[in-house]
Amino acid sequence: MIAIIDYNIGNLGAVANMFTRIGANCEITCDPQIIRQASGIVLPGNGSFDACMGAFLNSGLQAVVEQQVTVAGVPLLGICVGAQMLGISSEEGKLPGLGWLKIKTRRFPEIKDLRVPHMGWTNIKVRKFSDALCKALDQNSRFYFVHSFYLEPLDEEDILFEAHYGIDFAAAVSHNNIWGVQFHPEKSHRFGKQLLAAFADVC
Repeated sequence: MIAIIDYNIGNLGAVANMFTRIGANCEITCDPQIIRQASGIVLPGNGSFDACMGAFLNSGLQAVVEQQVTVAGVPLLGICVGAQMLGISSEEGKLPGLGWLKIKTRRFPEIKDLRVPHMGWTNIKVRKFSDALCKALDQNSRFYFVHSFYLEPLDEEDILFEAHYGIDFAAAVSHNNIWGVQFHPEKSHRFGKQLLAAFADVC
């Protein structure tokens, strides 16, 4: 069972619906006992970095999720701001990130005719075809983005997908049992289904 963490932030229902469509067992939960029994964990997020981090810290769920992910090795997928929370810090806020990945979140630079936020469908370039989440994806895969800040891994080996919007940026990252995607797979139709199905397979 995949636990979708409910800390009063994120498009939880849409994520759960997409997992249901691919036949994956999932549950939206804030129950620590259910999280301890989960074979996979999803950390969603939308809005601002500090709002998401503050809500997660106030939920009292950090300790159990951190134990399951960083000690027990349960697969985790962070979505949008949920992916940014996995890193060290964000230029959007003052709160520190969880620090589970060596990532900093940066603001898109000011470039003429570049509208921020980056919103809409964008093709990705796969950097690590050997990664479990790349199952059934190819260089023509595209996902739906809505963001003003982007992931900057300190180690390029952690870049799973790249995308381009004024600059090249990490659209997804992976390190051991932790994945983070800047886009919204729950809004990305068949490409999102393929990615979430691949995540379900490793759980």
